[in-house]
Amino acid sequence: MHFGKYASVIFASTIKFVGGPLTGATLGLTWLETALCTTLGMMLSVVVVTYAGVALQSLLNRYRSQRPKRFTRRTRMAVRIWKRSGMIGIALLTPLLLTPIGGTAIAVSFRVNRGQLLLYMLISGVFWAVLQTLLIYQIPGIKGFFAH
Repeated sequence: MHFGKYASVIFASTIKFVGGPLTGATLGLTWLETALCTTLGMMLSVVVVTYAGVALQSLLNRYRSQRPKRFTRRTRMAVRIWKRSGMIGIALLTPLLLTPIGGTAIAVSFRVNRGQLLLYMLISGVFWAVLQTLLIYQIPGIKGFFAH
């Protein structure tokens, strides 16, 4: 067993999803091990943010000033995705654009049911982990690129 390698892939994908497949490929894991660890890393972030998100949000609201909230480019994008496709759109775009933490934070802010949030994120995570891992493993020489 390669617990250190698995932990590296899991940690990389908790922060930025594509980091999981890249790390797994460079560490010489099989594509299946990499895809599973990448999904696990994303879901670790999703679970932590889902259950800690409400508490963090109330804590932040306590210390924020009472100025009116400004809409940034990022919040406008989140609202646009939510209005067009709801939780499915957020889940599908999380691994690609939003990061596991960001996508989950957006879903929590829209008060999505926890069970639905976890299910959609899991489905999206498995889909994108397999797809990205298989694509990255097709890049010639990627497995030995960082080994030197």
